[in-house]
Amino acid sequence: MIDWALVWPVLAAMTAGGLIGVERTYHGHPAGFRTHILVCMASCLLMLAAFTALPGQTVVIDPTRMAHGLLTGIGFLCAGVIFREGFSVKGLTTAASLWMTSAIGVLFGVGMLQLALIGSVATLAVLAILRLLDAQLPHIGVLDLHLRWTRGSAPDEATLRAMLRENALKCVQIGHVVSPDGQLHEQHIKARGQMPLDIDALVQRLSDTSGLAGFSVIPRDN
Repeated sequence: MIDWALVWPVLAAMTAGGLIGVERTYHGHPAGFRTHILVCMASCLLMLAAFTALPGQTVVIDPTRMAHGLLTGIGFLCAGVIFREGFSVKGLTTAASLWMTSAIGVLFGVGMLQLALIGSVATLAVLAILRLLDAQLPHIGVLDLHLRWTRGSAPDEATLRAMLRENALKCVQIGHVVSPDGQLHEQHIKARGQMPLDIDALVQRLSDTSGLAGFSVIPRDN
């Protein structure tokens, strides 16, 4: 016979994880709908198991140790969605949402349904509603520039900073990579400016620059 006291927390955890995952999937992030469902459901199942005695025995797993193990283990999964590209670190918000989803699953598993629901609503509000608010607030945009120059064409840092200032950008970091044969000089640049950034004007400016063999302009979106 089905024990509905075990079924309802699992269904609630799947629903909460799915709602959070939908927001991540909609915005094209690596850990989406199914991943968040599985994380929340696994956390819930393991916590339910921690409060359930084994058949024919009276031994119950320590729920505190189980919770600690879950939140430690989820850290390895979160690390898998964080990656670095140039000066940018991406996936931090998705990793935080996975960690939060696991915590919500734990709450469902231990029977704290009201707190779990509050956490689910608060998480959705932060990911979805506050995203709209964040878009309306004035803030600084950051982008990564990779410039590939032919031999002898690369400008010095002062000239490069002046060129970026013409496009309302401030240079924060500059890295240099020279090919083994010395034919190519790459400059990896982290720049920032007041939003919205005029990417089209920057691309046009770079396209008209002589000696530039190639370039990439990558706005950050963590």
